[in-house]
This record gives sequence, C-alpha cells and structure tokens, in this order.
Amino acid sequence: MPPERHRRSETLDALRTAGAPLGVADVAERLGVHPNTARFHLDALVADGAAERTLERPSGPGRPRTVYAARPGMDRGGSRGYRLLAQILLSRLAAGPGGRAEAERAGREWGRFLVDRPPPFTRTSAGDATERLTALLADLDFAPELSGDAVRLRHCPFLELAEEYGPLVCDVHLGIMRGALAELDAPVEAEGLEPFAEPGACLARLRRT
Repeated sequence: MPPERHRRSETLDALRTAGAPLGVADVAERLGVHPNTARFHLDALVADGAAERTLERPSGPGRPRTVYAARPGMDRGGSRGYRLLAQILLSRLAAGPGGRAEAERAGREWGRFLVDRPPPFTRTSAGDATERLTALLADLDFAPELSGDAVRLRHCPFLELAEEYGPLVCDVHLGIMRGALAELDAPVEAEGLEPFAEPGACLARLRRT
C-alpha cells in the first residue's frame, strides 16, 4: 500500500476506535505525526465521504472546536469487482431459458431511462431520433458512427464480457437502442445488431417505420 494511502487508513482507524469525535491535535497525538499532516489526511477522508467534520460545542468560553468522526459503513477504499458481478449475472441468464429475451428486455428498460424524453405532444423526426440515439451511444462509449441506415459501433465498453457471453451482451445493447427510440416515439427502430459485421466494428441496422 502506498505510504499516503496507508497513513490515511491509519487516520480512519483512529477515528473508528476513538469512541467519540477527535480534533486534529488528538489524531496527531495518536498517530505520532505533525498536526498539519493529521489535518491533511482528515480533510482527505472528509472529501472521500469516509469521515465527517463538525463543530463541537464548547463547555466554557472559547471558540468551538472542529472535530472529526468516521462515517458509518464500510471502508470505501480498495478494489471493486464489477466485472465479476457482471459475469455472475450473465452466467445466470445464460443458464436459464429465455435468457436472451430477458437481456434484451432489460436493455429496453434502461434505454428508456437513459434517453431524455421529448416534451408532450412533440413528434420526434427520424433524423433527430437517430442523432439523439447516436449521442446516447457516444455517452456510453460505443464510439458510434452513422452510416446510411445503420450505426457503426467502433468500440464496445463490455468487450471482454461480449467475447465471453456473446449474444447476451449484444441483446442488451440492442435493447438499449430499441428502448431509447421507443421513448422518443420516433418513426425509426433498431432492426438488428450484427456483432463484428466489419473489421473492428459492429453494425446496428435502423429501419424507418
């Protein structure tokens, strides 16, 4: 563990074991460091959401003292295993019947959520809907590129999962596009998605309705 991160972890441990909020001088004494060093790490913990800073009401004359306490909950440091979580969920879908339909349905719901809904009584044109779909895909890091009645996806943000679970991940992508276009109530729909239809790109086929 890097020295700065180790010291920050020690500072958080001091707050957790104190039983009451501590001031900067208290923490510095417990850790054997300069008060400025203790204040630096305490403020970093507050910025990270791991600690909170409050003013302690004085028992007599004088200014209130700034004290720090650990926020309840787990240590927010350390690594995350989101890819493992995705593998667990995808493996369950892959093992059960109707997994691809469920994946596409989940994508549709999220597509509806991720796109900005147009104002009431507003009809979105096919061109505008395609542009907004492309903007959404760009925000999701697909590196989209319009090509006639298709959208070329030059990057997959879930590439390793797509290589492992294939159609399931592509069905989620297709569902996102279909849900977004449905939410826009546009005269265009995503007809299909061809994985790796071109060297280095997948191709989403659009169709005017």
